[in-house]
Amino acid sequence: MKYFSKLINYIKESYAELKKVTWPTKKEITNYTLLVVCISLAVAAFIGLVDYILSFGMRQIIK
Repeated sequence: MKYFSKLINYIKESYAELKKVTWPTKKEITNYTLLVVCISLAVAAFIGLVDYILSFGMRQIIK
């Protein structure tokens, strides 16, 4: 029974903490999502460019 009361207390405390959280607005979520997508695309393009340059260099060395 002691474990059950501890579990209930933990759930109550967790719920109380979640009520204190300042959740982001829909606009903030949209902005941050777009930022992450743009940065991901930029990093992917950079890695692709570096890969292409290194592949081109290796082909020239192998020839």
